[in-house]
Amino acid sequence: MEWFRRPAVAGRFYPGRERELRSELKELLAAAEESSGFGTATVEPAPDFMASEDPEVPAPRPKALIAPHAGYVYSGPVAASGYASLAALKGSIRRVVLLGPAHRWPFSGVAASSSAGFDTPLGRVPLDREAIQRALQLPQFLILDEAHEGEHSLEVHLPFLQVALGEFTLVPLVVGDASLEEVAEVLRLLWAGPETLVVVSSDLSHYLPYSEAVELDEETARAIEDLRPEEIREDQACGRIPLGGLLLVAREKGLRVQRVDLRNSGDTAGPRNQVVGYGSFLLG
Repeated sequence: MEWFRRPAVAGRFYPGRERELRSELKELLAAAEESSGFGTATVEPAPDFMASEDPEVPAPRPKALIAPHAGYVYSGPVAASGYASLAALKGSIRRVVLLGPAHRWPFSGVAASSSAGFDTPLGRVPLDREAIQRALQLPQFLILDEAHEGEHSLEVHLPFLQVALGEFTLVPLVVGDASLEEVAEVLRLLWAGPETLVVVSSDLSHYLPYSEAVELDEETARAIEDLRPEEIREDQACGRIPLGGLLLVAREKGLRVQRVDLRNSGDTAGPRNQVVGYGSFLLG
């Protein structure tokens, strides 16, 4: 019998009513589009997000996005910077492979959901059951609904994706105890063509004083930009494993990374004695 995952953190991490949610997303995305650089933030249109050195060679199309997953009051402006950069892809993305770390349910492997779709206050996102079934050939890939129950690392991205991309199908993957290579293997199988966008959900440093967080997050950002996942420690990114799996595949495929935004909760909302770091990066 078909069932649909209901929102678990609507009304807490982001507005639970459609009108209020659309209004907040509109404000966040508009602010990101107007930004010419706040802190280390730079927002570029998707088609030109990495200018080619050769004017005869078109700039690469974004294939993946790394963005944070805290409450919108904290990480929303940084996530919006990334999603605003995908504006030109609206209507052309038909599938999103969304990966985030497990915060609530301990398990080994990479877990999909048995649901037919994920609901948000903005509507329903159908799951790509065919893609999920295909990935079940991998031993580290499983269906585990408990991993998705109450998990916020994927959910908070869905309203951004709905507004930025329009209609699409979803492959939602919570990553538990897994190796970078096991995640990379899943991504290789689901990579597909330009109709598929990969999104990895991760915050950066946690609960450091502002100046220490800035220094550590800059170190992490450089490792991401240089496609060096082996240099990212657990204290640098809660989504280190899905992030590292993406960087392995990006390195194999010769992708480049552009930093779109790098800030922390001391820049967006909250005190500076203990902050959480956030970054948005495009890969293409």
